Amino acid sequence: MQNKFDVIIIGGSYAGLSAAMALGRSLRNVLVIDSGKPCNRQTPHSHNFLTQDGNTPKEISDLSKEQVLKYDTVKFYEGTVIKISKTDEGFEIATEHHEKLYAEKIILASGVKDIMPDIEGFSECWGISVIHCPYCHGYEVKGKTTGILSNGDMAFEFSKIVFNLTKDLTLFTNGMSTLTPEQAERFNQNKIRIVEDEIDKVIHKNGQIQKLIFKNGKEFPLEALYAKIAFEQNINPGDLNLEMTEHGFINIDHFHKTNVEGVFACGDNVSMMRSVANAVAQGNMSGAIVNRELSVEEFSSFPE
Repeated sequence: MQNKFDVIIIGGSYAGLSAAMALGRSLRNVLVIDSGKPCNRQTPHSHNFLTQDGNTPKEISDLSKEQVLKYDTVKFYEGTVIKISKTDEGFEIATEHHEKLYAEKIILASGVKDIMPDIEGFSECWGISVIHCPYCHGYEVKGKTTGILSNGDMAFEFSKIVFNLTKDLTLFTNGMSTLTPEQAERFNQNKIRIVEDEIDKVIHKNGQIQKLIFKNGKEFPLEALYAKIAFEQNINPGDLNLEMTEHGFINIDHFHKTNVEGVFACGDNVSMMRSVANAVAQGNMSGAIVNRELSVEEFSSFPE
């Protein structure tokens, strides 16, 4: 395989493949690097994406990859990036297989890694009945006995959206509530229960939640649980001294540019709106913007 490209895209899921298609169709020499570990690999069905509603994430990803790789301008590399370095000509990418790859521009579509709380059974239900997004999964659990695992302002704002989908709703703060008195009163008015007991385990069957067991021995029957959990970037932002937002996302401008010249980012690593549709849209935009930047540079350069 060649080792020099116009653009290297780190991350080969929806955002990365969408960017690759836009660039490949623009005759750019593109390499997509992907480790094959998407954060939604346990999710049984993807929703809220036109033409693909109800398909599995893998079906969508496999079809996307098949279509993108029909363009001979795009190549795919299975592996993990361990370091990104700025060079005089662009960027050097080091992989876990000790290969060195080079590009003029980089698109970070590397996503994020969810950090599971220390609750037995939680990770087995993640993406199945313990869910993160009411737009991706809410319709399928509408009207069911539902919980929200969150606290404070985040819980208050998130509950407004979930309350639209079910009135059988309970907030689990997993410890002392940090809601304001006014927020707690609004919950009371809407008959949303608040449970402050610490959760010990999630009882489930094949990822379908059945009940919560608390550390004090109490139990609570449940059919679905929304959770806002911690995450970390899949790439090391320190390699390039990337600016990050206060919420832990890569900071980009309206043109998907990071603070590092020649580095762009799109997808879950830049946005709290984690959906297939959003990732595809962001990737398409990033690919077009990077192609335009390369085109302007080429058009403005003159041979010696």
